[in-house]
Amino acid sequence: MDFIDNMVSERLGDLSFFNTTTRLYKFEKLKKMTKEAILKHPTTNLINMGVGEPDKMANISVVDVLCEESHKSENRFYSDNGILEFQEAACRFMKNVYNIDNLTYHNIMHGIGSKSILAMIPIGFINPGDVCLMTVPGYPIMGTYSKFLGGEVYNLPLCEDNSFLPDLENIPTDILKRAKLLYINYPNNPTGQVATKEYYKYLVDFCTKNEIFIISDMAYGALTYGDYKPLSILSVDGALDICMEIHSLSKSFNMTGFRMAFVVASTKAINLYATIKGHTDSGQFIPIQKASSFALDNYKNLIEENVTRYSRRFDMLVEVLRNVGFEVSKPRGGFYLYVAIPKGCGDIDFYTAEDAFTYMLDNAMISTVPWDDCGPYLRISVTYDADSLEDEVLLMKELHDRLLSLNLRF
Repeated sequence: MDFIDNMVSERLGDLSFFNTTTRLYKFEKLKKMTKEAILKHPTTNLINMGVGEPDKMANISVVDVLCEESHKSENRFYSDNGILEFQEAACRFMKNVYNIDNLTYHNIMHGIGSKSILAMIPIGFINPGDVCLMTVPGYPIMGTYSKFLGGEVYNLPLCEDNSFLPDLENIPTDILKRAKLLYINYPNNPTGQVATKEYYKYLVDFCTKNEIFIISDMAYGALTYGDYKPLSILSVDGALDICMEIHSLSKSFNMTGFRMAFVVASTKAINLYATIKGHTDSGQFIPIQKASSFALDNYKNLIEENVTRYSRRFDMLVEVLRNVGFEVSKPRGGFYLYVAIPKGCGDIDFYTAEDAFTYMLDNAMISTVPWDDCGPYLRISVTYDADSLEDEVLLMKELHDRLLSLNLRF
């Protein structure tokens, strides 16, 4: 046995945890399969509908602020737990977009992206044997770190027959007694479901009764369509006492690589997070915080540009998929469609979403993201690469023709 094998902490188990040949991270596996398909079909362009990040770069006005602030010598230092300018901009954003007007900078703390925030949160709550309630399919980071700390993860499937909302009423009594954290994400990745104020009130009442702290991941919070407007759980009375909400600039502002997010919570919860954060990182680069402050204060034009583009693309995509035979409706938030897989093609049956994904990739060079956590579904993104409306129309026509050529059964 190698020396390092004896040194790995018990919480991580053996090194197979890190062995990407036996434990290949889902999206790395999909990327690998897509690369192999491209090599097999070098003359056919890939239609990549599996992209999980914005297709455009950050607005030039945001980049200009970043460049300007980067030249100032006073911005070269560690920012530690952040700058007041960003915290105050985040307060204004919460008031302007979500109508939450009882916040001060004491309720705000920045983070180096949502991922790092979700990794830190369990450190403040999870003891060995405690339970973290995680929705699946979903973003697993908080659950992963709960396990690292000796906690357990109880998965709450997001199923269509429950409107892609977690079933809290049937959580086993033993699990409920040990539950400390509940992760929710609306608008939801990948299902596209949104929450209502009535549902948020139910969550607050349920978690208050059962003494569970809610983590609301609002990565797609401002990307909404039609008559559905951005909605925060903090609009419910009492939510600030038992909830921490995470807002990211990655999706709504096309600032994925900037790694900038913020948490909103009670002053006690913010102080807890700030203590952990202060021992974990030295804060995001100050010019990035200043550019992010500018973005938050100019949210209306910056976000509306994305909402308009994604809404238009959803309309076209829904029409294409319906014409082919899929049953699908335009979502009210996010930038994903979540569709049940076809039954098969010819005499080939699809039993899992990965079956459908693989067949569409190998036979039509269409890439999606398969999910099999609660029934077989494909996640189809509207953040595909297209520079103009004309490009979008041409791409949708090509997608339609390729799907038709598969003679899918529904």
